[in-house]
Amino acid sequence: MIAALIVGALSLGETEAQPYPTPGTVASGTPGTPGASGTGGTDAFPAGFESAGNARDLLATIPVRGRAPGTGYDRVARFGTAWFDVEKNGCDTRNDILARDLTEVTTRGGCRVMSGILDDPYTGNRITFERGEKTSQAVQIDHVVALKNAWQTGAQGLTDERRRELANDPINLLAVDGPTNTKKGDGDAATWLPPSRASWCGYVARQVSVKAAYGLWMTQAEHDRIGEILASCPDQQAARSPLVG
Repeated sequence: MIAALIVGALSLGETEAQPYPTPGTVASGTPGTPGASGTGGTDAFPAGFESAGNARDLLATIPVRGRAPGTGYDRVARFGTAWFDVEKNGCDTRNDILARDLTEVTTRGGCRVMSGILDDPYTGNRITFERGEKTSQAVQIDHVVALKNAWQTGAQGLTDERRRELANDPINLLAVDGPTNTKKGDGDAATWLPPSRASWCGYVARQVSVKAAYGLWMTQAEHDRIGEILASCPDQQAARSPLVG
């Protein structure tokens, strides 16, 4: 299903409506299942990308425009309260992603992630997660395409429902080192990349997937930087990397 959606997107011109993955179906593993994605790091590319060539082809379909003003952006008003139970499994999105990306997970009530181990894709460090007032922020959930960036590159034209889907879509979410995520802010690939170069191929491929799925555009600088990175990625991705697939 995922491959068919991506092939369909590649066949469309920039002015046509692009198909999009159903939220919650595009990430490997089963959200809400502890350790579902393996040992904290699996395939370098998001589900549906067998190679960097797939990501490069999809990148070519994304419009290039200037960034729109941030006027009217509001996290809650425009993208909904964090976090929704989009999977309808009784668990909110933050707990779903923690359960997907951490290993050695313990939960309370079958849903609330209390502890676990994160092999952080952005720094390459191993982080022990313990839920608590002073410890929970050691691991944050990053929007790979930042929501303000999305707002300024086309999300203003989406419905409230689609923006809420974007904010909770597993393909756009990763559990990562908290301080590193804070430094990223709303940066795109032209202004911010993870400290660990090993994650770059998967990181930008994931951004390409999200922007194509939700009909967003890129700035010229963002598009060029992603193109440069993908050009250096192996066409056949066989190795494992620290970025969840």
